Amino acid sequence: MRKFAKITGCIPMFLLLLAAPAPAQSISSIDPALASRIDRIAQQVLDQTGVPSASLAVVQHGKLVYTHAYGHARLATATAPGLPAAPEMRYSIGSISKQFTAAAILLLQEEGKLSLDDAVGKYIPGLTAGDKITIRQILSHTSGYQDYWPEDYVMTTMLPAVSPQQILDTWAKKPLDFEPGTQWQYSNTNFVIAGQIVEKITGHPLMDFLTQRIFRPLGMQSVWNSDQTKLTQADATAYYRHALGPLRVAPKEGRGWMFAAGELAMTAHDLALWDQSLIAQSLLKPESYKQMFTEVKLNDGKSTHYGLGVEVMDRDSHRSIEHSGEVSGFVADNQVLVDDGVAIAVLTNQDAVGAASTITRLAAPAVLGAPAAAPEQQAIDLYHSLQKGRIDRTLLAPNLSDYFTPEALADFQSSLAPLGEPLTFRQTGEQLRGGMTFHIFQIVYPDRHLQLTTYTYPNGKLEQYLIAPAE
Repeated sequence: MRKFAKITGCIPMFLLLLAAPAPAQSISSIDPALASRIDRIAQQVLDQTGVPSASLAVVQHGKLVYTHAYGHARLATATAPGLPAAPEMRYSIGSISKQFTAAAILLLQEEGKLSLDDAVGKYIPGLTAGDKITIRQILSHTSGYQDYWPEDYVMTTMLPAVSPQQILDTWAKKPLDFEPGTQWQYSNTNFVIAGQIVEKITGHPLMDFLTQRIFRPLGMQSVWNSDQTKLTQADATAYYRHALGPLRVAPKEGRGWMFAAGELAMTAHDLALWDQSLIAQSLLKPESYKQMFTEVKLNDGKSTHYGLGVEVMDRDSHRSIEHSGEVSGFVADNQVLVDDGVAIAVLTNQDAVGAASTITRLAAPAVLGAPAAAPEQQAIDLYHSLQKGRIDRTLLAPNLSDYFTPEALADFQSSLAPLGEPLTFRQTGEQLRGGMTFHIFQIVYPDRHLQLTTYTYPNGKLEQYLIAPAE
C-alpha cells in the first residue's frame, strides 16, 4: 500500500465532462458459480477486516466480464442513512496512478520527444545528480531520490496545498539515499519528476495529456483528478481507524500532494478497461509494453521485481503485472495476468488495511480456472467428506485407515464443518520421501489459513492426511 501526489490550475471543459457521474457499470457475463465464489471471497474478506466496502472488476479471456460492489460506500450517521456501494461509484486508486504516468512517458518516447535513457536534468534542472539519473531510473524506483510520503497516514504538514516544484525543492535537491542503480527503494518523488517532465515537454497539464491519449481512447469515462477536487457525494467516502476504534471519515490531502504519483480516482470498471488494454497491448507500441513489463535490474544484476510504474511478479508460474495503491481513506489493488487474459481490480474505502490485495490474491486463481491436478482434487474431495464426518477407506493405506478412528472422524467434522467452503485450496509443495510423494496444500479462509500434508504411495493409496493451522 502506497501514498502519493498532483496540482493544476483551472479545469478544462473536457475534464468537467469527465466529472459527471459514471454511467451504470454493472456487468455479469461469467459463470454464475464463479460469480458466487468471487462474491463470497470479497464479502468474507470485508467481514473479517471490517473495511466498509469494495468495488471489483474482473477481466477473463481478455474481456471485462464482471463488476460488483459490496458493503457500504458511505456509513450511516445520526443525520443520514448509509449508502450501499455500487459499481458506478469512484474510489481513489492511489499509486496505481503511477503506471498511467509511466505510459505517458512511453507515449512521448514513441513520438521521439524523449528517451528513457535521458538524464532527468535535461528537462528538470537543479535536481541532485540530475545529470546522471535517467528517466528509466525514476520510473523504476532505482534513482536514489528520497520518498516524500512513506507514511500510511496524512501528516498535518500535508493538509495545506503544495506545488510539484515545492516537493522537488524539498526532497529531490537533498543528498541521494543511494547511488543511482545500486538499490531499489519506493519513492513517490520519482513520479513527481516524471509528471513534471510530461508537462514540460507537452506544455499541458499531465491530466489533460492522460485524458486525451489514454482515458478517452479506452472509454474510461469515470476518471477523476482527486488531487484537484474531492470525490462527490455519489462516490465512495474515505475512512480510517485509530487502532481498533470506530471508522471515521478520513482527512483529505492538500491539493498537489498526489501529483503524478497517486492523483487518479475511477470505477473498478474503468480500471479494468485499462487492464484490457494491457492484455491486448492496444494503446502503446509493442516495444513500449515490453519496456514497461520488463524488470529493471540493479547495477549488480540483482532483481527489483519492478518495471516502469508496475510490479513484475511471478504468481504460481503466471506472469503478473500488478500494483497496489493507497491514499487517505482508500486502498486499491490491481493484478493483471497478461499472458492468461485475466485481471482483477479491487477498490476499497479504508486506508492502511490490505483487504483489496487479499481479495485479488484469492480471486485470481478462481478466475484463471485452472483444473486441479489429481492429487489436489483428491485432497479437496477428502476434505469435503471429512467435513461431513465420512471417509472413503478404499483410498487409505492401512496405517491411515487405523488413524481415522471414530474419534478422529468426529474431531475432523466438528472442527472443519463450521468453516464451510474454503476460499482457496491449492497445492504449494511436493517432494519424494520414504518411497512416497509428500504434498503440501494451503487451505484459505478469510480469518485463517490451514495446512494439509499428505503422503501418497505409487499405487495412489494415502499414508497421511493431516490438517493443522498454517504457521
